[in-house]
Amino acid sequence: MDLGLKGKNVLITGGSLGIGRQTALTMAAEGARLALVARTRETLEAARTMILAKTPGARVVLVTADLQHEAEALRAVDEVTAALGRVDILVNCAGAAPGRLLQDIDDDTWRVALGLKFLGYVRMAKAVMPQFVEQGGGVIVNVNGNDGVKPSYWELTGTAANAAVMATMQALSDQYGRHNVRIVSVNPGPVDTGRWATLTEAFARDKSISVALADEVATKSIAFGRIATPQEVADVVTFLASDRARFVHGTSINIDGNQRKAIMDV
Repeated sequence: MDLGLKGKNVLITGGSLGIGRQTALTMAAEGARLALVARTRETLEAARTMILAKTPGARVVLVTADLQHEAEALRAVDEVTAALGRVDILVNCAGAAPGRLLQDIDDDTWRVALGLKFLGYVRMAKAVMPQFVEQGGGVIVNVNGNDGVKPSYWELTGTAANAAVMATMQALSDQYGRHNVRIVSVNPGPVDTGRWATLTEAFARDKSISVALADEVATKSIAFGRIATPQEVADVVTFLASDRARFVHGTSINIDGNQRKAIMDV
């Protein structure tokens, strides 16, 4: 199936690692031109090397930026536009909110969690929106997490940040759909990335169980008896960003194997 992404300019935040990097690899294979945004130059360079090894001749622009600051988001979009001419698609995939229980979360932790995972997504949407409106359209795909629709008291900041992203983006879809700007969100559950070990360690800490048991409990909470691969998430993101999904708007899609969080309440 031709997704119609050849020649499209795709800006991916958090594009140097995990789901963001796998999405970049998938979109490069579809012929998209990429701009990867992350905080660390070394991981960005490594991601570009990997993409070019798998898709020789791909166009990959790198921008270092800290999206906890609005000025950095604006600069990132300006640099990508200068390099590629325009942005057609934004994939928000940068940052993660730390877990912890209510009594262990102080104001600084809340600020960090909401400042990157929620406000970082909002800052990037705000930065690209004038361009999208002027050029007559664009697409935003937000990679959240299923805590926003399946709340977890042991991942409280993530629950809040992901729910906030979905609500805000749905509201923006009402405002900007008339300008041919499509906005959708995806909500992965557990995914086999480098971050998974950190999440299981945090879950084990907060539930006072071993890391091995934490991993087992999380896996059993999914009907398939396994966690997702980054490719399984990237495939859905890539499709939603494409013209094949041009009537999918203002909604969110779970990619979690129908995970049942109640099973994890050990």
